[in-house]
Amino acid sequence: MIAGLNEGEISAVIEEGCKFEGNLSFNGVARIAGVVNGSVFSNDTIIVSEGAIINADINANIILISGTVKGNIKASSRVEIIKPARFEGTITTPSLVVEEGVIFHGTTKMRDKNKPNQ
Repeated sequence: MIAGLNEGEISAVIEEGCKFEGNLSFNGVARIAGVVNGSVFSNDTIIVSEGAIINADINANIILISGTVKGNIKASSRVEIIKPARFEGTITTPSLVVEEGVIFHGTTKMRDKNKPNQ
């Protein structure tokens, strides 16, 4: 369980065994445990569970990754990549946490949260 997040707060789930191709857009917290190809947007939090495979660009307020993500990520608050995650792409965020043991192939662009036009 992710610290500070209760299971009841999740408003949408793409469960393990599900495969989605296209543009996903969520209001609120969304947890993805399946396979997604395309793009993902949320005005809140995206949780990529262990075992998930995401080949998509992700844009959200907070992005928590413990699965596999290949794509570009933009987070307005923070990105946390948690073991055993694998990430390949570019991350743009004011705050980034990468846990020891994560496989990270990519670049980061840190921007000041108080200066949105960077």
